[in-house]
Amino acid sequence: MSGLLALLDDVAGIAKVAAASVDDVAAAAGKAGAKTAGVIIDDAAVTPKYLQGFAPARELPIIWRITRGSLFNKLILLLPVAMLLANFAPWAITPLLMLGGSYLCFEGAEKIFHVLFPHASHAIDEDMSIKDPGHLEEQKIKGAIKTDFILSAEIMTIALAAIEAPTVWMQAATLAVVAIGVTLAVYGSVALIVKMDDVGLYLAQNALTSPGRGLGRGLVKFMPVLMKILSVVGTAAMLWVGGSIIIHGLEVLGFGWLGHHIHDWAYAVGHAVPAAWGGFAEWTAKAAMDGVFGLAWGLVLIPLATKVIGPAIAAVSGKTASH
Repeated sequence: MSGLLALLDDVAGIAKVAAASVDDVAAAAGKAGAKTAGVIIDDAAVTPKYLQGFAPARELPIIWRITRGSLFNKLILLLPVAMLLANFAPWAITPLLMLGGSYLCFEGAEKIFHVLFPHASHAIDEDMSIKDPGHLEEQKIKGAIKTDFILSAEIMTIALAAIEAPTVWMQAATLAVVAIGVTLAVYGSVALIVKMDDVGLYLAQNALTSPGRGLGRGLVKFMPVLMKILSVVGTAAMLWVGGSIIIHGLEVLGFGWLGHHIHDWAYAVGHAVPAAWGGFAEWTAKAAMDGVFGLAWGLVLIPLATKVIGPAIAAVSGKTASH
């Protein structure tokens, strides 16, 4: 009996340790996931464009296939690479983060540049045209998964840099939780967004009460506005996150002048307003300055990407530079 009680006590102890480990993983995953908010918003804002031109009945199956591709990107391709980097080449994490941050700055700046100076691309128009629906669906899914791979790589790298885990296994478990949670959040939101106008249309046509039909009409009218809001928020988030990544990377590499000045300026703004608003004002000022730097860096990268990197990739891949 005493041996059995000792065994049960050991099992209870193991269960407590396991529960504590689960709590630690969940807490670390939540902290790391919050760091990726800017990229997540952009991912949710970008994905719906891949569903343009399809019948409503095909929208959810397409989203599900993209979701599976995203999980494959994160868990099978990127997670092992991230763990190898973290344990054998940690010095490479900061440069990779800065590379991903530069991509975010470029994407955000290019969107703003396109709004200020509209320009068309024959290759993009051709790519977005509706030809054979089955072929178009396959092409759009492949394109979405490729875009997701880039954003997922940035998400995983940002999360990895934010994880403080005592063991490699807890680090891997935390990163896996972040990967699954982020994917479900992004594509669950996308599914909700793309079907909301269908829900609104159904209510507008079939609701039994006048308020219900009015709600349906309101949803149909609101969805284009929501998409514009998501686009603006996603662009701002890209510039803010990308700029802050570059500035922090420069500090890690020993070039902390800009980061220190931004911190001091934001601190001054926070102390120039009433104490109740000081923290919010300081955070807002820092985020704004990070975003302005991200925009400036992105504008610098536009000619580099379009005149140098694009043609170089086209020469290797055989595609046109605009593709």
